Amino acid sequence: MSTMNISLPEALKNFVDEQVAGRGYGTSSEYVRELIRRDQDRQRLRGLLLEGAASPPAAEADDAYFETLRQRATRPPIEA
Repeated sequence: MSTMNISLPEALKNFVDEQVAGRGYGTSSEYVRELIRRDQDRQRLRGLLLEGAASPPAAEADDAYFETLRQRATRPPIEA
């Protein structure tokens, strides 16, 4: 694992320390890694949403379309 040193103003360092103590993180590094992972997830989701918004519609979203979705959502899972 690589190491990265960062400098924070005292107020931000105190905030990080409070989050570590109050939210069950073992170290400030764990807290920062979690924030970075969440940001990665957010960026991936944003990319997928933009990709979907730019794509042409696959089917008309009429009553039959939503009924098919309801049926798929309430179907019992297939057991392996």
